[in-house]
Amino acid sequence: MSYLEFLVTHGDRLLSGTLITAVQAVLSIALAVVLALTASLMRLAPLSTTRWIAILYIELFRGTSLFVQLYWIFFVLPLFGLSLDKFTAGFIGVGMNLGAYGAELVRGAILSVPREQWEAALAINMSPLTRMRRIILPQALVLMLPPWGNLLIELLKGTALVSLISVADLTFQAKQINATTFMSAKAFGTAIIIYYVMARFIITPFMRWLERFMDRKLGRA
Repeated sequence: MSYLEFLVTHGDRLLSGTLITAVQAVLSIALAVVLALTASLMRLAPLSTTRWIAILYIELFRGTSLFVQLYWIFFVLPLFGLSLDKFTAGFIGVGMNLGAYGAELVRGAILSVPREQWEAALAINMSPLTRMRRIILPQALVLMLPPWGNLLIELLKGTALVSLISVADLTFQAKQINATTFMSAKAFGTAIIIYYVMARFIITPFMRWLERFMDRKLGRA
């Protein structure tokens, strides 16, 4: 079977898997961004209890395998009365894992904002929330965008693990096709190409556009 015939025969399944992967990635990114921002601000909070809750989340999800985390969320949590469907368990697991890594990126960027900016905002009597929202976070965002670009690519690749809990994503479909046709090179080669295209031509250009947008907004262009 030629490669073109392979695509004609199995293209629908690969396309379906690609769409599932894309949705998993988008939902995981949204969750990771929210968790990263929340956990980073909690780590910077003056209340020690708040800081320790954030540290516990970050260290737990950074220090253990995403593979094991997905299994815990999907197979173990039901033993404690919390059952999630496999699609939901997939993006929650990936989002929580990458959110823990992202929290340290956000915290580092916030602490990298020059001290003079903090003092100037304090001098004009801004509240802590307004100071963070209007002065600190916009500048920190510019600093954190390049490493976040790499993190989002890692997140995209991490979504392949949701196939282990039977989410019908791109990797799952490639494995199923390979199991029935034994065309490993074509099945997984196509999957590699699709993952690369999504990372190189969707995530990377978007992050570069966002960097330019924030530079213009802050008058750095």
